[in-house]
Amino acid sequence: MLFDQIYRELELTERHLIVLRKVIEEGPIGILKLSDETGMPTHKVRYSLRVLEQEHLIKPSSHGAVAGENTKKFLEEFDGQISDIIEKASHIQQIRNSI
Repeated sequence: MLFDQIYRELELTERHLIVLRKVIEEGPIGILKLSDETGMPTHKVRYSLRVLEQEHLIKPSSHGAVAGENTKKFLEEFDGQISDIIEKASHIQQIRNSI
């Protein structure tokens, strides 16, 4: 349907953020421990780690993932980005209400 892709992306983003939070709180942390603590299958944790590493939000170490060089900036900008998304959703709702 029209919103399926958006919903999937939000779920994926939620998963990435859960993994990022664990890395920040408990890093260095490995895939198996992340999987155990989040309840996510290891293949999903591995994918989230790969995405977070590509964004430089985490980096690998010999003992597991640790926070990366862009983590602080990402967290500082997060509220503004979420506000922009909420504003866009509100505008979409206004369009719907006008129909």
